[in-house]
Amino acid sequence: MTIKNPPVVLCFSGADPTGGAGIQADIETISSHGCAAASIITAATVQDTVDVISFAPMPADLVIEQARAILEDMPVSTIKIGMVGSAEIAMAIHSILTDYPEIPVVYDPVFSTETDGALSTEDLAETVRTLLLPITKVLTPNIHEVHLLSPGSDTPTAAAMGLLESDVEYILLTGTHGKTPDVVHSLFSSNRNIETFHNERLPHKYHGSGCTLASSIAAHLALGQDVVGAVRQALEYTHKTLAHANRIGMGQYHPNRFYWDEK
Repeated sequence: MTIKNPPVVLCFSGADPTGGAGIQADIETISSHGCAAASIITAATVQDTVDVISFAPMPADLVIEQARAILEDMPVSTIKIGMVGSAEIAMAIHSILTDYPEIPVVYDPVFSTETDGALSTEDLAETVRTLLLPITKVLTPNIHEVHLLSPGSDTPTAAAMGLLESDVEYILLTGTHGKTPDVVHSLFSSNRNIETFHNERLPHKYHGSGCTLASSIAAHLALGQDVVGAVRQALEYTHKTLAHANRIGMGQYHPNRFYWDEK
């Protein structure tokens, strides 16, 4: 897909050497939608398609310098946040984004991998609750992440409703980790569940599905969609990338983000 003068989506994410998740997933997804991806690296990771071995957050001042260089040069339409990695990086991102309150933020709160490999320090969740959630337009947690951000809640729904009190405008609670026959995603706003989406549950484990979904939402917002429309189209796109996924290594499948261009 080619768009003249494409809208710019600025991404804060970790680097994944497998190419399945992180900033590489963001770039592929955003490019697949015809938008331009500007990328800020928050962390370097050592991982394969099976698990994360280790990670190292970038220096906070380097993250700030990367982001300000882009924001002072390019007309950013939407911001997508993925792996933050540490409280220091969360504080750095907050210090930048408070200067750009007009740019909508889509945040996929990554704390670990699908196989529970750690991608954050222990003090990150509290800093995210305090600093990043109040500036987020669309939050996309899975059921584990929503409980981490809203501890003490009895159910994922209660946790999501509690997070709306943090001034998040919309919460898309993703259902991939649920036990239902199909995958149920719930969109919350204005203290209620405003829409529910269903997808067929696919048979494999996937690396980078959350990155793909959040980046797709950000791209659709950059292209002028409202939030509900952006979420609906992003869920459809993400499901298709998983249905066409490839097992490149010995572990999880990689979404095929250019499935529409298959020959």
